Amino acid sequence: MTTLLIRGGRIVDPATDTDAVGDLFIRDGRIADLPTGEVTADRTIDASGMIVCPGLIDAHVALREPGFDEDETIRSGTAAALAGGFTTIGCLPDTNPPVDNRASAEFVTLQAERAGNCHVVPLGAVTKKLAGEELAEIGQLIDGGAAAFSDGKRPIANSEVMRRALQYTRMFGKAILHHPQVPELAHGGVMHEGHYSMLLGLRGIPAAAEEIMVRRDIALAEDTGGHVHLMAVSSRSSIDEIRQARERGVNVTADVTPHHLALTDESLQTYDSHYKVDPPLRPRDHVMALIDALKDDTIKLISSDHQPYASEKKVCELDLAPSGICGLETLLPLCIGTLIRSGHLSWPQFISKVTVGPAKLLGLAERGTLAVGSIADVTIVDPDVEWTINAQAFQSMSRNTPFDGRTVHGRAQYTIVGGDVRYECRENVGADAR
Repeated sequence: MTTLLIRGGRIVDPATDTDAVGDLFIRDGRIADLPTGEVTADRTIDASGMIVCPGLIDAHVALREPGFDEDETIRSGTAAALAGGFTTIGCLPDTNPPVDNRASAEFVTLQAERAGNCHVVPLGAVTKKLAGEELAEIGQLIDGGAAAFSDGKRPIANSEVMRRALQYTRMFGKAILHHPQVPELAHGGVMHEGHYSMLLGLRGIPAAAEEIMVRRDIALAEDTGGHVHLMAVSSRSSIDEIRQARERGVNVTADVTPHHLALTDESLQTYDSHYKVDPPLRPRDHVMALIDALKDDTIKLISSDHQPYASEKKVCELDLAPSGICGLETLLPLCIGTLIRSGHLSWPQFISKVTVGPAKLLGLAERGTLAVGSIADVTIVDPDVEWTINAQAFQSMSRNTPFDGRTVHGRAQYTIVGGDVRYECRENVGADAR
């Protein structure tokens, strides 16, 4: 029997409506009742002044293995997750070959177990080879461990394919995580179409590219009763559509990313490819709409949308650079800055969106909570520590972040997986995995 005592922290667990200073006891990998009398344990962590919460969960992360190991591997990506405070991540299927059959889903799980870092749940491809034409073997993928389905950053343009996918996944109670974007409207664009794209002479992507697909997906979810989850929404009108649909009872959810909260399209004035993301950064009024949606719970999830790329791929002309940010290790401080220190969300509200929300989306019944008997996945956060993001110190193999050198507040100090301390921040100028 192994025991761990976390003493004196502010325990915040939205799943059980807990927000109080106290002790947390772990026995044999599960949350346990605090013993009466004098409490002793194999290890004790002093969490005074820190937030103790359920292990953070990211619903969709690109880990690149197999096929793009120069960007990231399952081992390095899960090490990055631990450093960011995540105990569970959903792995996108956009690898080479893609995760469109049972064997490939089992490969992801096996590699994650070998790495021994955080939990990884594979997301199965919706369509074979991510081509958007023929449904993948949904049932076999579920047998192989797929928690939900997605074609990653490839929108499913064919409405009939999407309709049948929603019908089929509904039978299994699984969600489709979709990148809502009309490919023809986004093709060749590098940033939001608006004032700055005209000023800079860069080809823009209209907000309508997202909004049209959001409307279609909502219509199909309403027609089929299936669950569509819209990844990384960024447009004000998209939020309005989602809010109205949820009020009608449509099974639609969505997430936002930290970089769409912390940055605007004005950043592209630097012509720095690290600001090129998909969907593109939007103007301030769209950002405020995203924050309002988090505040009124229209949006119940925040995801890093971790998209690692080797330096030689990202450091080039804007037209040639792939879109995406290496986000696992910066989500927490960016959200603390943009949402909590700014007064938009409380700690319980924020933690709910990185624990309860993604656990429910992925069907992870025993995670995202500190309830007695649940799996002891725990993150301990120092909410006030000031530090400077150093991309060279990332656990990820990639360094593509526009936040390198930014001074931020708050970071994960301990990441505990199944009662085992898998990550401990040893100093405030860098991070070390176990």
